[in-house]
Amino acid sequence: MPIDPGRDWLAAGITGLQRQREWDAVATSEGDGTPGDEIAFVALADATFVLESGAADPAPFAEAVGVARLDPDPRGRDLELSWNGSELALTIDGLPADPSGASALERVAAERVSGAYAAHAHRLRGDLWELSVLAL
Repeated sequence: MPIDPGRDWLAAGITGLQRQREWDAVATSEGDGTPGDEIAFVALADATFVLESGAADPAPFAEAVGVARLDPDPRGRDLELSWNGSELALTIDGLPADPSGASALERVAAERVSGAYAAHAHRLRGDLWELSVLAL
């Protein structure tokens, strides 16, 4: 085998490039403190945080990255709610459901977006949910 195997490595699946990191969500937020201070953290599925850099408590930033409590607490683990301007549609854990079962998600979505929207909520732990609301 030559010192620089070139194409021979590609056949074996070796490219020399590392895998890309994957994120569920990335967000930028402003908070109290000195301008320019940064904090990097990972929000885990069990609603705990792993601080990667910075000295601040990441909990106050949880709302900025879309973590909230829904009251009343809907049933299920995954909610998908859409509103096309005249009709609400809801699925809970992938099954069609009565939209009145997600009144808390509907309220949050209406506060964040004016007009038609698609909202997704994933239960992290207890009544703590990861939320995503997109305008259509």
